[in-house]
Amino acid sequence: MPITVTAPQGALTAAGERDILPRLSAALVEVSGFVGNAVFAGMVGGTVHILPAERIFAGGANRAVIMVELKLPSIGLATMESREAFIQKAAAIVDNLAVATHRPEDTWINILNAPDGGWGFGNVQYTGERIIAAVSAAAAA
Repeated sequence: MPITVTAPQGALTAAGERDILPRLSAALVEVSGFVGNAVFAGMVGGTVHILPAERIFAGGANRAVIMVELKLPSIGLATMESREAFIQKAAAIVDNLAVATHRPEDTWINILNAPDGGWGFGNVQYTGERIIAAVSAAAAA
């Protein structure tokens, strides 16, 4: 479940650039209810993109927006409450790791869902049912 963070250079602290993805990953695992499940945690990863400040835009103008994009299978964060919980945790993480001048309204968080079967690791296609089976087997072990 890839998480992509895109930020202008200088918007995150040095520690923030290093720690944001592990913290967002942990937040997703927690909100999803799978703390301690190695299979689920192993499906969470991502990238941090630090771009020159002049390459970040909002409202058609150059603006220091930090964007967090989470891509999930269709079963991921299936309720309004779980999506809200992730958004709140992600916003708090960004706020904690951004420079003091970063404004909360300049944190954007998007959650995107792939259609059932539109998810894969290696050469294996995963439906929601197949993901649940893999995660459940890990929980039972």
